[in-house]
Amino acid sequence: MEDDQLIPKIPLDDWVEKFRDFLKDNLQWLFDGIKDGIEELDDFFKLLLHIGDVPGSPFILMIIIALIAWWVSGWKVGLFSLIGLWLVNNLGYWDHLVDTVSLVVISVVIAIIVGVPVGIWMSQKNMAQSVITPILDFMQTMPAFVYLIPAVVFFKLGVVPGVVSTVIFSMPPTVRLTNLGIRQVDAELVEAAEAFGSTTWQKLGKVQLPIAMPTTLQGINQTIMLSLSMVVIASLAGAPGLGADVYKAVSQVKIGLGFESGLALVILAMILDRITQGRKKK
Repeated sequence: MEDDQLIPKIPLDDWVEKFRDFLKDNLQWLFDGIKDGIEELDDFFKLLLHIGDVPGSPFILMIIIALIAWWVSGWKVGLFSLIGLWLVNNLGYWDHLVDTVSLVVISVVIAIIVGVPVGIWMSQKNMAQSVITPILDFMQTMPAFVYLIPAVVFFKLGVVPGVVSTVIFSMPPTVRLTNLGIRQVDAELVEAAEAFGSTTWQKLGKVQLPIAMPTTLQGINQTIMLSLSMVVIASLAGAPGLGADVYKAVSQVKIGLGFESGLALVILAMILDRITQGRKKK
């Protein structure tokens, strides 16, 4: 007890709360703009996935996804995708599947748009790597539930805090593996490009990025899987989709509902994983 009195607690929580209030007072207009933009993207992707709500749109989308899976990863994955999506529709989770896919697609696209350039920057500057690596460690190891608190404060309940927290949690693999892939390019190839007078951007575009592409795609694959793992947690902030069904099953102790909605998530994860893995191998 005496030691506690001699060394007072650092008021870290108060500092964080004051920083939150500062952001809310001065940057709420920015958060509102981000919220409106993400909501419009979500509406667009849902409309696109419902194919304009034309009759039979689930079956049209099933066939499209199955054909993409067949082209990218072979007929077995294509057939599995068709059967798996049919089962999800038969169980009555199609609309929730579309909500989940929309959330994952938006999150992954944002993670790629931000993560790949940051990974490239880290590969070119050792100082950037030294500064950004601890930040990535923090993003990945902080409990995912914690991200929901500021997300809900700044963006209210709904799909937007789910997307924001998912992006933060799932982006690090894309950044890390983009950086790693470029740094692993054979130094002799880089020296040869420099000998022919290539600029930094020419080396990146014609030598380093093409060779690093399989590693970068592996990072994107991991980002997709982490996004799916955040679906249930995002449902706590009001994000719709299969995660809300899983959360409902847990809170009401409904084993059947939990199994069905969990199976739908597993099918979606397997389809996305096989498609992205197949693309990486090409």
